Amino acid sequence: MEVEYFSDVEDIDFKDQYYKLQSRMIHIGLSKGLTHPETIKYSQQLDLVMNTFQKINQTATEK
Repeated sequence: MEVEYFSDVEDIDFKDQYYKLQSRMIHIGLSKGLTHPETIKYSQQLDLVMNTFQKINQTATEK
């Protein structure tokens, strides 16, 4: 099992948002299907959250 360390409070907010969206997407995907528009909507939202998180981390590590 991998242990995650949070570098600051913003990381926790992003991870909390990510896990909530992920949980919702999985629930919708299991009940309505993986190609249902609502499942795809949550998948796209997850992509946006992850891309934003990665950009912030990349900027922070470049400093």
